[in-house]
This record gives sequence, C-alpha cells and structure tokens, in this order.
Amino acid sequence: MTDSGSKFKIFKFLKIIISSLLITVIFLFTIATIRTFTLDVNVGLQLARWEKTKNISLVIDHHQREQLLNHFKEAIRIPTVSFSETDINTTALLEFDKLLRTAFPTVFSSSLVHHELVANYSHLFRVQGSQPDLVPYLLLAHIDVVPARESDGWEVPPFSAEEKDGFIYGRGTIDDKGAVMGILQALEYLLVKGYAPRRGFYIGLGHDEEVSGHNGAMNIVRALKQRGVQLSFVLDEGLAILDGVISGLDGPAALIGISEKGSATVKLSVTMAPGHSSMPPRETTIGILAAAVKRLEENPMPRLFGHGPERETFEHLAHKFSLPLKVVMSNLWLFSPLLGRVLERKPDTNAFVRTTTAVTMFNAGVKVNVIPSIAEAYVNLRIHSAQSLQEVLDLIHATVGDQRVKIELVNGFDPLPVSSADEKSLGFQIIKKTVLDMFPKLTIAPGICIGNTDSRHFRDLTKDIYRFAPIWFKPGDAQRFHGINERISTKNYEELIVFYFSLIQNCDIQKLPESHSSTHEL
Repeated sequence: MTDSGSKFKIFKFLKIIISSLLITVIFLFTIATIRTFTLDVNVGLQLARWEKTKNISLVIDHHQREQLLNHFKEAIRIPTVSFSETDINTTALLEFDKLLRTAFPTVFSSSLVHHELVANYSHLFRVQGSQPDLVPYLLLAHIDVVPARESDGWEVPPFSAEEKDGFIYGRGTIDDKGAVMGILQALEYLLVKGYAPRRGFYIGLGHDEEVSGHNGAMNIVRALKQRGVQLSFVLDEGLAILDGVISGLDGPAALIGISEKGSATVKLSVTMAPGHSSMPPRETTIGILAAAVKRLEENPMPRLFGHGPERETFEHLAHKFSLPLKVVMSNLWLFSPLLGRVLERKPDTNAFVRTTTAVTMFNAGVKVNVIPSIAEAYVNLRIHSAQSLQEVLDLIHATVGDQRVKIELVNGFDPLPVSSADEKSLGFQIIKKTVLDMFPKLTIAPGICIGNTDSRHFRDLTKDIYRFAPIWFKPGDAQRFHGINERISTKNYEELIVFYFSLIQNCDIQKLPESHSSTHEL
C-alpha cells in the first residue's frame, strides 16, 4: 500500500469520526435546546379547576394577634430541651401541656376532637370527619428543642422569646414550636368559626424528636396501627421557602420535601497495650486512629448528584434560571456531573451531591505522660438517596483499610422512600395549592431533606410523607437552625397559622382535578 493511499484512508477515517461527533453534538444540542424551552414541570394543576369548597376566611384582628403572639412567646420560654434519650426536661414538658390546654380551650373541649397523651408527654389529636370514606391525613410537629446557651453568642437569652425588629428570637421558633402552635391555633380558629371537616385528620406532637422520637412518634405510630389507621399523607417539618438562597434563581422558591437522606453513626476505635510516654511505640492508638480519620476526610463518598430526588428539584426550578444556567438545569441528564462538581465546593450544597462524612467526636488519653490504650472516634454520615447503609459501611471499611481500626455501626438507617409529587398526588398537590393561594408568585418544587425528622417512623401508615412549612429563609437563616439566634418574624408566624388554617380546609375535597398535562415528559 502506498503512503498516499494510507494517508487517504486515515483522512477518510478521521473525517467519518469528526462527522459522527458533529452529528452527535448537534443532536445533543437540539435535545438540550428543546428541553430548555419546553420543560416546565412547575405549571402543575390549574387551580381554578379544583372542586369548589366553602372555605372560611381568616382575618386576624389586633386583639387576636396580640393573644396568639403571647401564647407563642410563652411556648418559646418553656425550655423543653432534649439532651439525650435518657435526659429530657420532663418538668418543662408538663408545663407545656398546661400551656396548650390554656391557649386552645376549644380544641380540648370540642366534641369533634379526641385528645390523648402518648408516652406521658406526646399528644395525639383525632379530628372527626363527616365523611368516613375519605382517608385521613396527619399533621406532625414536635415539642422538644435542642440545647441552647446564651454564652454561645446569642443576641438575647435563647429562651426569652424577646422581640426585636419584628422577629421573635428563641430556641424552637423555627424548630419546631412554630408548627406546634400554628397547627393548634389554626384548628382553634376553625372550630370557633363552626368548622366541621369532611375529611378527618390527626395531629401528632412528639416530645423527643430531637433524640430520634423513639418514645413519642413511635408510640403514636403504635397507637394508630392498633386502630388499623391508614393515612393518605403525613405533613411534617423539613424544607421551607428559600428567598435568595439558591444562586441564580429568579425569585423565591418553596421546596416541599419528598424524602430524607439516610443516617449512620459509626464508631472507630484502636486498642493496644498502654505505655509510658518516655518510650513511645512507632505508632500510638491516637496516631493510627488519626490517620484513619484523615483518610475518610480526604476520600469523600462518591459524587451521586442527579441520581436522587435532587435532580427533580433542579428540573422543576430550571425555568426560573437565566441562561446559561437554564440550559444546565433543564438538561441534568447531560450536565449532572458538571453541576455536581460545582455544588460540592460549598458545604451547604455538597450535601445534595453525596453521602456526607463528619467526624464529630474524638476521645483518647487520660494523662500527658501515658500512651493511651484506646482511642475512639465517632463519624456521622448522611446517606444519599442513591446509596444504602450497607454500601456506605463497605466504603468506610475500604477507605480505612487498616485491620487495627475496629469499625462498629452504632445506629443507622437507609434513605427514606421517595413520596409522590405528580398531579395525582393528593398530599403534594394540596400543599402546593395552599402555598400558591397564599403566595401566587412562588415557584414550587419537590426537594430532599438533608437532616432527619421523626416522620420516618410513619412509613407503615402511608406511602406519602412530606416535609415542609412556609417559613421564609433568607441567606444565613439556615445556620440559625440548631444554631444561634434562631428566630421567626411575627408576620411569618401569622402566615404559618393561615397556611394550616387553609390547608385543613383544602383537604376537604373528594378528589383531585383531572390531570391536564404531561409536562415532565419529552
């Protein structure tokens, strides 16, 4: 074969490859363009087509506003702190019980409401509906709070409920006494106005959510199971209205949680014979364990962005981004790896990308001149929806790679099932309608909770668990959650009450409207 003939064949071969690549690029560009300008899954149901219901309107006068804020502040002042599963402020919980009975007398005296204490300190309310064939739902919240000390940097004492610049400060204002008081205040107003629901529902108030809900929520579930109760959906705390939090998004967005990440606490330990510091071995228990911990931090869990519910979140929001982000968000089938690399740069968005690894406790040594016989570290992981607890444990063993390090699972569970969020989803669409009735310009999207709630204990009672309250979060507000200067505006607390007041009535429809679009398909 001549050199010219070989060059011609090579040139022809390269030409075919380049042509194929160009065709592929043009095809991908065409698909991406079509999706960018046609994929708008946020349209949802046409609200005008909903079944007509005679909703009672809520107008809060000056006296009522003063009273509801006083009750809310009183709730914040009661330090219902859960320190651990065995250390809970039961005295405060009993005081909180008295407050509820005083603040909401109609709820506790109405013939439509059955109330019972569960596990001594949790509350379960059953509100009777006039149409027993309508499957009931449950509104869930929790009374307990995490510890808080003024010395940590609070602007005001954390249990003072002090009001500053239109905000009420205090532990529990966001997590989760706003929902506790807001739900019961909404029901109180409805009952006073003569409301009688068509669809019955439950209200569950757990007392130990901050320490896993093993007594409160789990005993509420046990009581409902014994009565053969099945729920159409559960609504708990979780996600919120984000205003200016998502970079590049035009306007605020309400994210309704449809799942939660899993969780695991893993103990690492190294044991050897103790010794004197004057004759140290080449490696100590602390050195071996520190190296293992460093390997875990330097080798994070795999990037999985786009393989869980977070993909649906960004696709729902895509039309509210400007170009070129709109192209990226509308075509995560193509750009997920790229967006994942961007998101992993910041701790708050890295949580959407992978299973996170946090070394939270490290214990070793009793004296400066003694080589410790044991060193222990605890690692907390929040498991991405595309992974299982077992897969995470296997990766930890592989990454540590040292048989001298004992690895034990203290506790853990898989990521939660993903609840429905389509046009046939009763719970999601009623929550969405209620939000849009209040805030018509909001963008609504399903989301995933990176933390955990005790709603996970209700999986056997319903396939649909949602995590949302219309609390407004601006940049920096998320850090107040379990942090310092937790607060809520007086206006936002009133909005919480209006939300639950409307939601309860919106649930009285017989069924959802007929589906009118298939916008999520290409």
